[in-house]
Amino acid sequence: MDLTSLSASDLRELQQKIVLELKKREHEEVAKAREQILAIAQNIGIPLKELLQSAARAKMPKVATKYRHPANPSLQWSGRGRQPAWIKEWLASGQALDGLR
Repeated sequence: MDLTSLSASDLRELQQKIVLELKKREHEEVAKAREQILAIAQNIGIPLKELLQSAARAKMPKVATKYRHPANPSLQWSGRGRQPAWIKEWLASGQALDGLR
């Protein structure tokens, strides 16, 4: 498809159609996957509710604490995810992160 011959309004219209088609296909794929999961659960004789509960129990292991606030040891951070405000304040004061290990 040669897009260079289309006007800006034609391209915007095409873009909207593409977004709608992608949403439609994603919905269809999810529905198909749900049907497949249900079929697998039925074939092995496990109720879907039980299957989902066992998946919910398989949580990520807790990550060890790497950093603690020197004045308040209850403030902890694993070093993963967003930095807590107290870490940002520590760094803004010119202190090194290693000082909290």
